[in-house]
Formats: sequence, C-alpha cells, structure tokens
Amino acid sequence: MLISIASFAQLKPSMGIRAGILSSGFRGNTVNSFNNLLSFTNGGITTADHTGFFGGVYASVPVGTVISVEPGLYYSQKGYDINGALSLKGMDFLGANAKAKLQMQYIDIPVLLKANMGGLLLFAGPQFSYLSKASLHTTAGALGINVLNNTMDATSQFNRWDAGVTGGIGYQFSNGINLVASYDYGLSKIDANRNTGTYNRAVKLGLGINF
Repeated sequence: MLISIASFAQLKPSMGIRAGILSSGFRGNTVNSFNNLLSFTNGGITTADHTGFFGGVYASVPVGTVISVEPGLYYSQKGYDINGALSLKGMDFLGANAKAKLQMQYIDIPVLLKANMGGLLLFAGPQFSYLSKASLHTTAGALGINVLNNTMDATSQFNRWDAGVTGGIGYQFSNGINLVASYDYGLSKIDANRNTGTYNRAVKLGLGINF
C-alpha cells in the first residue's frame, strides 16, 4: 500500500499544446445539404475533402500509472470542396468550371481517455464542437478569365453544434513531444434544419508537447 501511495503521489497533471493539419469532409446526403446555397446542373460533379489547420491546448490528468483523462480546446478549420457543373443561385450563367469551397471554423472540445504504454498512446472519447463561422467561396471562369470570385456567409445554413466521438493512436517521447493521428466521427446532422443525413468527418495529424 505504501509503495502504491508513493507511486500515485508522483503523478501530477500536465498541460500541453498541439497543432497540425486535418482533412475534413461530409459523409451522407452531401449534395442535398447544399441545395439552399447552390444550384446543381446535370453535368458532372466532383467532391473533395478540405485540408485545414487545427491547434489548441490540452491537459493530461492521470488516474493511474497508465491511464489519464485528456480534455482539450482546439480551433479547427473544416469544410468541403465541390467542383463541376454548379452555379450560385441567382447567377445561372456559371458552368462546368465553377468551384465551391465551404470553409467552416469550429471550436472542438474533446474529452479523451488515454493510455500511455511505454510511449505508445491510445485514446478515445466524446467531442463537442461549436461552429463559429461558415463561409462559401465560389469561383468560376472560362478561357483563363475569372468571371466570379464571391464569398458569402453561410453560417445560418448549418447546425451550430456538433456532437461526436474521436479516437486515435500516437507516440510520446521522453522529452514530452508527442505525435498523434486521430479520426473525428460526427454524430449530429450538420444542416440547420437537421433534415439531411450529412455528418462531419475528419482525419487529424498533430504534433504536441507536454509542459
């Protein structure tokens, strides 16, 4: 008992910072989620995940020699890209060279249960996200001439809150530097009226350091 008490007495909470890149997109009725913003024609449409940045702070609270709880607060740039035959409503002259880039700024609050097994990190837990702003950037051109470069506020078209789960794997070095890879799985419908089954998904690669 004395050895156990002495061991736990040496466990102290720590703080850290982490930043990296993420690739995010929508899964589900993706095209339907844009009906209030874009008009789609019968031409081909291609979609692509959006590459952005995330960064923030976290705390590590040990509950044992291996297990700890890690709450965090992060700023994340998420979104989605669509290319093809589409047009901004009210501008029907746009054609197949149009591009729409949805840029969404989220505040992510994960609460993770983390295991550190000799430097190998395994973690998972719930995540709550708040959409601070969403912008739709639309461009179109022909013969090398850019005929449209428009940005509109699309925040009202989307659900402000997103609840989901996140989990991943990583490695922590003895100097406190850690590398992590995680996957965010949104469980809340992203459209404001929650009518379409479209959800956020994101893959994150991050570099952090404990203090």
